[in-house]
Amino acid sequence: MTSHSSNSSEGSRSDNSDLNAITRYIAEKFGLVDKEEREKPKILDDVSFDGLINHIKSKDVTKIITMAGAGISTSAGIPDFRSPGSGLYDNLQKYELPHPQAIFELDFFFDNPKPFFVLAKELYPGSFKPTPCHYFIRLLAEKGKLLRHYTQNIDTLERVAGIPDEKLVEAHGTFHTGHCVLCRKEYTQNWIKEKIFNDEIPICTACPGIVKPDIVFFGENLPDKFHHCIQKDFKQCDLLIILGSSLVVQPFASLVDRVPHTCPRLLINREKVGQTSGIMSMFGFGGGLEFDNPDNSRDIAWLGDCDEGCILLAEKLGFGEELKKLISEEHARIDHENLGGQENKKAKEPIDIKATEENLTEITDVKEEINEIEVTNVKKEININETTNVQKELTVIKTTNTKEKNIAEFTNTKGNKQDIVKGECSKRKSPKKPISPGVTVKHSQKQKELEKP
Repeated sequence: MTSHSSNSSEGSRSDNSDLNAITRYIAEKFGLVDKEEREKPKILDDVSFDGLINHIKSKDVTKIITMAGAGISTSAGIPDFRSPGSGLYDNLQKYELPHPQAIFELDFFFDNPKPFFVLAKELYPGSFKPTPCHYFIRLLAEKGKLLRHYTQNIDTLERVAGIPDEKLVEAHGTFHTGHCVLCRKEYTQNWIKEKIFNDEIPICTACPGIVKPDIVFFGENLPDKFHHCIQKDFKQCDLLIILGSSLVVQPFASLVDRVPHTCPRLLINREKVGQTSGIMSMFGFGGGLEFDNPDNSRDIAWLGDCDEGCILLAEKLGFGEELKKLISEEHARIDHENLGGQENKKAKEPIDIKATEENLTEITDVKEEINEIEVTNVKKEININETTNVQKELTVIKTTNTKEKNIAEFTNTKGNKQDIVKGECSKRKSPKKPISPGVTVKHSQKQKELEKP
């Protein structure tokens, strides 16, 4: 959804016109408006999104500054701070804070750092993919059109997206590094992350101080790089693009007024923010964005989702397909690296000698236990085999003895039977009768006669 100054109601236009006329009269009366402000040049012939596109193409814009807030990371799954219901501040009640912003206040952190590190675990970089907004900014850098990217975000997604470090100003700090709050010893993101994900409060190895990621808490100074870059960047800017920021937190919000009066300013956000208001605007101070000012000739508000706005802007500038291809390829690469990272995590981590020795001792103990088990099993197997063989031998012996016994019994039985048979036969035979002498002589004579030739 787009929104331009032409979309304002006639009533609002009339009221703003009257108010602006009065404030301008007072400011000029007291000499509070400089000559350049009195003679505002006309920047855009057509104060609209398409009019801005034509300006970019015709003027060969090459010194673009982008300013980003939490709105460019919400589609990655990271909550912003102030959205009602879903914003981070609306969901901090579980930490029992005196007020939501206390979790980012130094006094509360020193008194009770645990809530911050519990929250840090939920939001820690490395679990999210950059959004189309991040890759749009990267393409601006690759095409030589980005002067600098200023971000309020601490999620490091700009780094993951590949935006060069020299083009990046992390105004509110980053999780990329951390320092001890006492001795200022520096620690890497991986070291801090390991402690946080083990539910530990990171403590300095050189002193008892807490190691805090280098994000800017309320009451802390912004990074030196921020102060150094704003002095030289904004006076050169030929297009300012504000993405997903509420423009509430200072001094970040005031950067919109550092660009020259001839520089167009584009807001891509869900609602209009950073507009001229309050007593300062009555006296010509602070400027702010002038979407609804009838004299506005440079400020454009595109209202809607930040990703959609950046994709549309890329299409209008002729590299929409390039942006979509880059998003697809980079997300695929991140998915592949995350899968490979899980497998190679141990190989990439530094070797802990003590832990390694303990592991070796454990492995040796396990091996000895396994050997003992194997020996015991072998012994059991031998005993079982020996027992089985003995049983077999006993069975054979028993069988042999049984057979021999049976044979002996059979033999004895047979002998007894023969004796019995003989006895019976003897009993059955008739007693021999005596042969008379006459019969015997007669038989002998007759036989002799027969034997004669």
